[in-house]
Amino acid sequence: MRVVIARFPFDLTKSGVLESMKGVKPEPVDGESVIIGRRHYPVKQVGQVITRQDRRDFSAAEVVRAMTLLGFTCRGLPQAPATPTSTPRLTPLQRASAMLGEPAPAPEPVSVSV
Repeated sequence: MRVVIARFPFDLTKSGVLESMKGVKPEPVDGESVIIGRRHYPVKQVGQVITRQDRRDFSAAEVVRAMTLLGFTCRGLPQAPATPTSTPRLTPLQRASAMLGEPAPAPEPVSVSV
């Protein structure tokens, strides 16, 4: 299948990508990834291996699009845990006030009899 990565056309096949990635140790994944075989590879690492180009020359989206067209499973960026809906979001002023703590109670008036 012909795909364009970094403005260059490449004729890629699923078996060709599998062969290219054989013996390549996956780097730690901290963003988008591609599952090739039983391993998770960062998309930029896969793009570098299959195109022999510098990682700065192409975007992760280009590689994800190409790998998806070839039938590989791609995973997006990890999702941040959802904030509970029961706790209201604080404004910056409210958050700063909460960090400062509660004010000290006011002293009680003292009555003096003359």
